[in-house]
Amino acid sequence: MKIKITKAEGKVTVGILLGVLLLAMFLSLFLGSVLMSPSALWHSDILWQIRLPRVILAAFVGLLLALSGVILQGVLRNPLSDPYIVGFSAGAGVGAAISLALGAQFIVFGMSSLPASAFIFSLLSVFVVYKLSQAAGKTSPETLILAGVALSAFCGAILSLIIIISGNLQSIYFWLLGSLSAATWSNVSTVIPYAIVGSVVAYYYSKELNALLLGEEMALTLGVDVEKVRLVLIVTASLLTAAAVSVSGLIGFVGLIIPHWIRLIVGPNHRLLIPISALSGMILMVVTDTIARTVLSPMEIPIGIIMALVGAPFFLYLLRRRRLEGQ
Repeated sequence: MKIKITKAEGKVTVGILLGVLLLAMFLSLFLGSVLMSPSALWHSDILWQIRLPRVILAAFVGLLLALSGVILQGVLRNPLSDPYIVGFSAGAGVGAAISLALGAQFIVFGMSSLPASAFIFSLLSVFVVYKLSQAAGKTSPETLILAGVALSAFCGAILSLIIIISGNLQSIYFWLLGSLSAATWSNVSTVIPYAIVGSVVAYYYSKELNALLLGEEMALTLGVDVEKVRLVLIVTASLLTAAAVSVSGLIGFVGLIIPHWIRLIVGPNHRLLIPISALSGMILMVVTDTIARTVLSPMEIPIGIIMALVGAPFFLYLLRRRRLEGQ
């Protein structure tokens, strides 16, 4: 059941979520495998060089993945779409695996070899998926999703081959599971520009996203250049995904759970859906990362495992719900 809220209520909701986010980030700073008093923690490198960049990075990764999910679900008019499911994350996994297997060392876009390789291959996978979904200069949302699923399967096979040939199972597999254990201030500075630009672009096209929900023909009558808007938004979603994956590994279901859940609460208006989903994604990732590094301390659970434990049942619930509704 959808509970639509007014613009004024939306502003209050954004304010509340911002407060919850700041509280979650503050509490996360004091939780970890090493217990320290607030005064000792304040003057330690553990706070300034380990926990603070990790908490900030977790928030931005959550924002990037949630926004990407909002965009893809709006553009494809499918609540089951997210960067992980449609294949945008698959190429990044191959890129990272190649970098780890070869031990390559280079700098691209201000990123070191592993995140840069993941970023480049993620964009390449998006290009392939988009081209495969085109026919007569137009893209089909259904074909794009199917192309993404096929590419994910292909990339999975390539990953297995790389692991077998290199024998570097542990480091590759751990990265594929998703983790923020290697978070640095450099990672934070890398993703911030993408978060800012992506947020601005997504909100700027919120009116067009609302129009696309009515169908392509209706959007055209409302003056929306459907193919141009779709291309811009898919490229934006891919950049957001690539930036997130490059610093955190493969973390699925954030872009699926958050937009769908928020849409049920606030309705389909993207002017509210975008900022509320972004803040909710930040909160979810900060909380999940805190759980990942504390629940079995000193051992750390990859974030991807926790999100899969939550996201997979949620995905099955959505499938079941859509079937019962006859969609």
